Amino acid sequence: MVKNKPIGIFDSGYGGLTVFRSIFEQLPQYDYLYLGDTARAPYGNRSFSAIHEYTWECVQKMFAMGCPLVILACNTASAKALRTIQQQDLKNEDPAKRVLGVIRPTAEVIGNYTQTKEIGVLGTKGTVQSGSYLIEIDHFFPELKVYQQACPLWVPLIENAEYDKPGADYFVKEYLDQIMAQSPNIDTILLACTHYPLIQDKINAYLPKHIKTVAQGDIVAKSLVDYLQRHPEMEQSITQNGTQQFFTTTDDTADFDVHASMFFNAPVKSQFVSMKG
Repeated sequence: MVKNKPIGIFDSGYGGLTVFRSIFEQLPQYDYLYLGDTARAPYGNRSFSAIHEYTWECVQKMFAMGCPLVILACNTASAKALRTIQQQDLKNEDPAKRVLGVIRPTAEVIGNYTQTKEIGVLGTKGTVQSGSYLIEIDHFFPELKVYQQACPLWVPLIENAEYDKPGADYFVKEYLDQIMAQSPNIDTILLACTHYPLIQDKINAYLPKHIKTVAQGDIVAKSLVDYLQRHPEMEQSITQNGTQQFFTTTDDTADFDVHASMFFNAPVKSQFVSMKG
């Protein structure tokens, strides 16, 4: 018998913890369950079908662990799996359960940050190739010009704790030079991967001072606050004991805890959960 009904927060690895941190700061009263599919990370270069399979499997696991609401705090999973989960997979589940992503709430507000109406989007190869941000931003801000740049080496650098070493600077500057070469009028850059806040200061150091970088944590947290206000039936189904549980699909939980604590900016003590894949 499951007692807690926590908000589930999913990521392929550690990046979703930057979103979780912002959510917990704004909504500390709820119970939370975080699941990082670190055994199969990174998702960025995987196919649509693989990402959907892995993401849906993890979402089902979180449902079974008591979560009525799951946030895909991963841009790649949001880009490549969320639509299928929402439109097809959930039909066979409890109709009260919900799965939300990070792309739509970001697209709803990103146009408010720019003066030139030209923005850059930095993300994984999977997120960029999906075109999800181009589609979603166009729904809310059709006047914007959006330029994208895949940064395939950033997640490995961050997850291996190499991001603050001199060798990482080359790859940070390389991708920033590539996106800025697309237009001199870009004045806002969206960090469309939840890992990237860990190198936001380094990114800012290689950009002109007038360019704003936008991380997603606070945006997603504010969107969740609004969602729960608009859906009292969901809000009332979530238990409020202020608890946090962390799970990883890697059996080396000690290693996960070291990395996760860096992303969450607080000590993390995780448990192993097995997946079939």
